[in-house]
Amino acid sequence: MMPASSRKSEMLLILAALVAVLFVAFSTGQSSSQLTCPMKATCRECIQTSNCRWCTQANFSKPRCHGHDIGYCPEEYTVDPSNEAITLIARELSKPSKGGVAIAGGGGGGYEAEMSASSSSSHSSSSSSYSSSSHSASGSMSASAQNIVQIYPQRVQLKLRLNEVYRLGVKYSQAEDYPVDLYYLMDLSKSMEDDKEKLSTLGALLADEMRSITSDFRLGFGSFVDKVLMPYVSTVPKKLINPCDRCEAPYGYKNHMSLNVDTDRFSEEVQRAAVSGNLDAPEGGFDAIMQAVVCREQIGWREKARRLLVFSTDAGFHYAGDGKLGGVITPNDGECHLDKTGRYTHSTIQDYPSISQINLKVKQNAINVIFAITQNELSVYERLSKLVEGSSAAMLSNDSSNIVSLVRDEYNKISSSVEMKDNRTDSLIEVKYYSRCLGNGPLVQTNKCDGLKVGDIVQFEAHITLLKCPEDAREWNQVLQIYPVGINESLTVDIEMLCSCPCELPGNPDYKEYAEECSHVGTYKCGICYCDEFHHGRNCECSATDIHTEAGSVDACRQTNTSIDCNGRGQCVCGVCECDKRANPEEIISGRYCECDNFSCDRHDGLLCSGPKQGVCSCGECICADGWTGAACDCKATNENCIPPNGGEICSGHGTCECGSCRCKITDEGRFSGRFCEKCPTCSGRCNEFKHCVQCQQYQTGPLADPADCAANCTLFTPIPVQKVEIDEEKDDNKCTFFDEEDCRYEFSYNDSGEKVVVKAQEKRECPPKVYMLGIILAVIAAVVLIGLAVLLLWKLLTTIHDRREFARFEKERMMAKWDTGENPIYKQATTTFKNPTYAGK
Repeated sequence: MMPASSRKSEMLLILAALVAVLFVAFSTGQSSSQLTCPMKATCRECIQTSNCRWCTQANFSKPRCHGHDIGYCPEEYTVDPSNEAITLIARELSKPSKGGVAIAGGGGGGYEAEMSASSSSSHSSSSSSYSSSSHSASGSMSASAQNIVQIYPQRVQLKLRLNEVYRLGVKYSQAEDYPVDLYYLMDLSKSMEDDKEKLSTLGALLADEMRSITSDFRLGFGSFVDKVLMPYVSTVPKKLINPCDRCEAPYGYKNHMSLNVDTDRFSEEVQRAAVSGNLDAPEGGFDAIMQAVVCREQIGWREKARRLLVFSTDAGFHYAGDGKLGGVITPNDGECHLDKTGRYTHSTIQDYPSISQINLKVKQNAINVIFAITQNELSVYERLSKLVEGSSAAMLSNDSSNIVSLVRDEYNKISSSVEMKDNRTDSLIEVKYYSRCLGNGPLVQTNKCDGLKVGDIVQFEAHITLLKCPEDAREWNQVLQIYPVGINESLTVDIEMLCSCPCELPGNPDYKEYAEECSHVGTYKCGICYCDEFHHGRNCECSATDIHTEAGSVDACRQTNTSIDCNGRGQCVCGVCECDKRANPEEIISGRYCECDNFSCDRHDGLLCSGPKQGVCSCGECICADGWTGAACDCKATNENCIPPNGGEICSGHGTCECGSCRCKITDEGRFSGRFCEKCPTCSGRCNEFKHCVQCQQYQTGPLADPADCAANCTLFTPIPVQKVEIDEEKDDNKCTFFDEEDCRYEFSYNDSGEKVVVKAQEKRECPPKVYMLGIILAVIAAVVLIGLAVLLLWKLLTTIHDRREFARFEKERMMAKWDTGENPIYKQATTTFKNPTYAGK
């Protein structure tokens, strides 16, 4: 931190030249840097200001900090750092070989020059390009994958000056036959039983589909249910062993099969895994995702591979805080807790992870999560995928029969796009991304490009800006990681913040301790002296022991601990302030610390303290003459203008008199207004006082409707009936509106400004029309009866018509018959008569 004495010595020079600089700048229209730069007292402050540079030349009489357009300092003494980049590692992007395996090759040539187009920077590659000849053709596929390069360059050293943009070029190309690790994480609650059976039959098909994309493919399998605690799982001893038919004991998460090339084993593991049961609808999927992501060795995630985590479920999820329902309050630590059998050991010890924790671990481990969700819960996981970097959500059929096509389609979406992000955690550095993607148009601000194919090269431009220098010098060196989402490769940017000057550090020629230039009692840095605690002055020529300072003061020329020497309006010469002289001889700066003046007081109508007749300026404050008050002595010290013409209280008792005018109050009744705060449009006034008398006198209604009560209580006024109540605001009329017990509206006005109260009332009330309920009821009954009779008559008419039509049809058919009973030759009677010859009548 800069000593107070050295700041004092530098201010002597800066303030001496500042007035001249300001005058020249304003008169000639020069840049703002000529105004701001000379005010910087140290080299560090100077280079942290845009367009400013510092002069280290000894015995320099002009402001050391100046703008670029002022060239009075020789270049060899000028400190003006600029952005600079050095490429440390720049292996070329991989290109497909004849055999179809990506190897290091071309694609980066000629781009190094473009990376430094914005500033004077040098690029030197410290590592040679990778050559395909370094590996024999018989090498393993995994060994070749370790040398695949999809982002260029890989490491850059960058020096940044405050508020200066550096444009860093980054290239990305998707490598052919890039290894893929796919871990299938499945909900094995009872409702997913048919999905498990289907998946066991589709394991080989899923592996074949992925091998058509890459020859280096590995598959793994894990399952989850929920925490074995109430209320998530039934803790009845019997249910802990067999929660449902054909179910095994509940568990949190289990890794059944680490990533492996044996797809037959995948189908066997899925078939062997038994479903379990739980009580609530949400599952413990977040516990499973966290363990599957962070347990890299147990799961078998490879360094150089695209990592896919397929999360399959038909239910929602528990997240941080839900563990309190089961008595678990310890936050999730984001660490791996799997035992030798692959079971999650801290399921009942730690709470569920939060969404931000899941997002952080997914980013750190470069894993693409694919949420394969049934239709009922798809919308929830679609919103979740927007909060987890590199994730997506797709609809899973009820029995998981579409899992092969789902994984293929989602992988194609992931691999056909690239999204650049970085690991910034504070606001010190700003990074904006620009790209043309695969087009040839102008650069647009975007960090994502879609529609990519294997071998396509996408160029991004990262605009990196240092926004603020940290106070702690240990934070001036930081590492920025720029990476494509879901790819375990990144561009490492070693950032050195140019927040100080080299001449402020020991070992520099312009850094001298106990220097002759500083009277052997101070440190010479960047052309100025930093005196010890006992000396001050431009060359540390003044001794503090010779100055008698007041108690509590840190310096004889400082008024307070936080102020600057002579308040910036004078020069401190060995402990005594010599105040600056003004161009106008009538304007005087005075005081022991140059803290007073006679020209910076408030003005009214352009006059200082409203003119000499009303006040004078003394040490920044107006001293008012008799009869005047206010900050600028512009207010009369009397309340005459606040008293109403007819007399009464100041501001009618509803305000205060300030500077000859009333400032009205806001009360519970309402807001008062007017010159004397005599009006209150929102106040009820005397309306409530007069309304009952108006009711009884004008309408013979209300609580005083009895003539005796009305005559006894209403003697103050007799209302004047009018057709329409109108008021005259100039005469201070007040209007009142009420509704009585019969829901009738009536208005009246009153004026009590004179000796007698004058009331004008509406001649007739405005009442709603009367409603005869009995008539309405009888009418409704009559209408119902009439409608019933009409319906009966209509029914009778329809049945009569129908019967007549049927009879007519019968008669017509009878008349059209060809034979009657007498003419029909085959007609026989319905009965036959027999005679018994032996019958004798007995």
